[in-house]
Amino acid sequence: MQTVYLVSGPAGVGKSTTSRALAKALPNSAYISGDAVSHMHVNGREKPWESRSELSLIWQNIWRLTSNFIAHGVDVVVDYVTFPEEAKWLHKQLIALNTNVVYVVLWTDKATLLQRDQTRLPQHQMGERCLILIDEFENSGLEPRHVKDTSSHQIENLNEIVDDIRSNDSYRLKS
Repeated sequence: MQTVYLVSGPAGVGKSTTSRALAKALPNSAYISGDAVSHMHVNGREKPWESRSELSLIWQNIWRLTSNFIAHGVDVVVDYVTFPEEAKWLHKQLIALNTNVVYVVLWTDKATLLQRDQTRLPQHQMGERCLILIDEFENSGLEPRHVKDTSSHQIENLNEIVDDIRSNDSYRLKS
């Protein structure tokens, strides 16, 4: 049975770093960057947080890519800001493929998040958007069992975080 790992959290929390490490730790995996999928739409693209239509297009594309990899026996790591309703929607789309879906939201306090954001290249810094996303997650109905607090973790602890994501059943979405 294949597994889809949805690695989420506010901008700057370490989703991409963690997702890439997770994909490398799996024996047969694909890495899907939601941001890369989002930028496939070139002309007429809107900001996904401002357009339900754009966000729907992104999730439809993530679903189709994920389904194709699963059909070929590949585990999938999706790196994207994923709220509970989107995780549940994707899980529902994948039920017929007999797939495990692991949903984990990486988390940290606001000060640490802003510090981490400052270490990114200037063109990738999100600033205020990081804090807005924290508020959106807090108001999204996110279950605490899906939260992985990384406040005290450094890059040296990445393998521990990856191991926890792979082994902690509380992150798994139930049918």
